[in-house]
Amino acid sequence: MRILTTQPLFAWEALEDSPSLSTIKQFMELLPDTELLASLTRWRGKGRDDYPVHVLWGVHWLTLLLRHPSTEACLADLQRNKALRELIGIESEAKAPKAWNMSRFAAVLGTEPHLTLLKQMFDSLIRRLGQAVPDLGANVAGDSSALGARKEKHHDPACGLPEPAGGKKQYTDETGTVIKTIEWFGYKFHLIVDVKHEVILNYVITSANQADGPTVPELLAGAQGNLPKERIKTLAYDKAADDGKIHELLHREKIKPLIQNRSLWQDEMERMLPGHDGNSNIVHDEAGTVHCYDKVSDPPVRHKMSYAGHEPSRGTLKYRCPARAEGWTCPSEGVCNKEKLYGLTVRVKQEIDPRRFPAIPRATKQFERRYKGRTAVERVNARCKLFWGADDGNVTGAARFHAHLATVMIVHAGLATLLASAPRHEGTLSKANLTKIGKALRENVAA
Repeated sequence: MRILTTQPLFAWEALEDSPSLSTIKQFMELLPDTELLASLTRWRGKGRDDYPVHVLWGVHWLTLLLRHPSTEACLADLQRNKALRELIGIESEAKAPKAWNMSRFAAVLGTEPHLTLLKQMFDSLIRRLGQAVPDLGANVAGDSSALGARKEKHHDPACGLPEPAGGKKQYTDETGTVIKTIEWFGYKFHLIVDVKHEVILNYVITSANQADGPTVPELLAGAQGNLPKERIKTLAYDKAADDGKIHELLHREKIKPLIQNRSLWQDEMERMLPGHDGNSNIVHDEAGTVHCYDKVSDPPVRHKMSYAGHEPSRGTLKYRCPARAEGWTCPSEGVCNKEKLYGLTVRVKQEIDPRRFPAIPRATKQFERRYKGRTAVERVNARCKLFWGADDGNVTGAARFHAHLATVMIVHAGLATLLASAPRHEGTLSKANLTKIGKALRENVAA
């Protein structure tokens, strides 16, 4: 990979369509797969060892790293390429495994304790990145995606994994009318990613008919475990995460939510702000936006109050008179502001309703700007599906699918490590130099 100093730290566009032998070797050296190979060796016991477990494991991740459409294509590549065979420990063409050997191996890899060890490998790679990259995980976003899979004829309930099932997702307009419906058969893939670097910090696989909201606490806990303490500052999510319990969790963890509001009020347009009676002119709408009324005008005119900031020590949101803040004249000036030079000030306690009054109010430019970062999840989803074949749709059985997707995540985290630790070129003919982050990552891998 040739990466210039002007490119991002994680230059995903610089990934090779066909990784070179040196890239494959570097990837293999940074894989923390010692415990996995030991577990697979214990599973095999004293049985036949025609194809060693490290060879089967090498073919498994190599299929995804080389972006082959199927295991058969990777095996055919190994038959032709002697250097590639020797790199993963295959002595000759005759010693290369067959397609049915890889199918059985994938089914074993998707069972315990191997599946947990795969997740631990991913976590280890992300922790390594989190320690070396200071801002990794500061601003994160989450979302779910549909992945196709095939049902196995003889499913073993003892494996503890859900079978592929039918999923359905509907999109509605502002009036609640369904304008688009998506149906699929397989699973649902939940991600939490870094907004700036587009690195996956944690993932969860659920049944296709599982709601998004209940997975958010598990996703967040896993991401926090892979990052230094209190690294996450904001979390962007769609309306699926607009739940009181999730907002309370984020409030306890001191994470600012960037979550769109679900419309639940049927006939109400606004309510009096708690602590204010009928004589007050302060109200709020369903999204938590605070307004004031100019009662002098006939009819009364509603104005959105000017947001003056979040006060963490008080646990309040501060608003002030929009006329004084924006420099225009209001007929209710004498009633509201009287002799106050700063104008009318209203403080809203977040504890009243953390879901409706988040640290970054929804009707602010800051919320709109930061919420746009949620598109990073969509790019990561597309990269996983199209670049590494996560949405292949031909993987049969729960165990094989979970092993397949866990390996995709390991390939993603491993390539992210290679991108961050790769030398940088200042120009076409310049020498490559390591960055501070690259040096730290290489020292960590070597250790």
